[in-house]
Amino acid sequence: MNHTILKWIAYLFGALFLGIGGMYAMKYFSKTDTPEAFISGNGRVEATEVDLATKFPGRIIEILAKEGDIVHKNEILARLDNDELQTRMAQSKAQIQQAVENKKYTLDLVRQRESELSFAQKNLTRSKNLYINNNISLMQLQQNETTVESMQAALNATKNQVSAADALISGAKAQSQTVQANLNDFILRSPINGEVLYKLIESGEVIGAGGKILTLLDLNDVYMTIFVPTSYVGRIAVGSQARIVLDALPNTAIPAQVSFVSPDAQFTPKEIETQSEREKLMFRIKVKINSELLRSTKLHINSGTPGVAYVRLDPNAPWPKAIASIKTLTIKP
Repeated sequence: MNHTILKWIAYLFGALFLGIGGMYAMKYFSKTDTPEAFISGNGRVEATEVDLATKFPGRIIEILAKEGDIVHKNEILARLDNDELQTRMAQSKAQIQQAVENKKYTLDLVRQRESELSFAQKNLTRSKNLYINNNISLMQLQQNETTVESMQAALNATKNQVSAADALISGAKAQSQTVQANLNDFILRSPINGEVLYKLIESGEVIGAGGKILTLLDLNDVYMTIFVPTSYVGRIAVGSQARIVLDALPNTAIPAQVSFVSPDAQFTPKEIETQSEREKLMFRIKVKINSELLRSTKLHINSGTPGVAYVRLDPNAPWPKAIASIKTLTIKP
C-alpha cells in the first residue's frame, strides 16, 4: 500500500516537473531574437523596372552598357543603324539650301520690278504733263498708264513668289526637324538614374518597333514591404532607421529607412504569411534602401529577392545580435 502511494506521488511530481519544464521551454523557444526596441518582418525587395525600347525598327549597331552597370539619366546606352535617315537628312538640307537660294533670286526680282515700276510711274507723270500741253497723243498716255499697271502687277506677282519661297523654306525646315527627331530616336538614352538589370539583345541583331534592348532598375525607389502588428505601428515613423538582410546576402546588413506607414490596417496578404496570420490585422510598412548606397557600392539587387527588414523603434537602442554581428554596408566616397 505504501509502495503504491509512493509510486503515485512520484508520478505526480514527474508530471508537475514536465509541466513546469514545458512551460519554460515554450517561453524560451517562443522568444524572438529581435528585442522589444525593434520590429522585424519578412518581405521581398521591390523596385520600379523601366524597359529601354526602340521607337523604330532597325539594326542594333552598338550597346554601350552591360548588366550591373550604373547609368545616369540621358546617358547614351545604345545606337541603331541610321544610314537611311542620314541620307534623308542630307536631302532635306539640300532642299532648304535650294529654297533659300530661290528666295534670294526672287528678292532680286522684286527689287528689279520696283525699279521698273518707279521708272514707269515717273514716265507716266511726264506723259500727263506732255498730254496737257498737247505734246503727245492720248494713245501714248494710255500706253504709259498700261505700262505702270503691268509693272505693278508684275511686282505683286514677284512678291507672292517671295511668300511662296518662305513657305517652301518653312516646309523644308519642318521636314528636316522631323528627320532629326527620328535620328534622335535612333540613339537610345537612359530615361532614369539606375542600374542595368537585364541585357535583352546583342549588337548586330535586327529589332522591331517597340523591341526591348535593356531593362533598368530605378535606384531611386528600391524598397521592401513588411507587415507589422497594430500594437507596434504607433512607434514607427517615416524616417525610422532600418536594416535589411537578404537571403542572398545573409552576412550583409543594408541600411534603409521607413518611407511609408499605411494609415489603415489590413489583413496580411496571402503570399506573405500563413492562413492564421492572414486573419490578423496588420499595418503595411515600406522600408526604402538609400539610392546613393546602391550606386556607390554597386550592390546588385533583383526585384523579388526575399529577406528580413529590421525597424528600429527606439533610436537609442543598439542593433540586435542578428544585425550587429554582420557587416553593414556604407556609402563609398
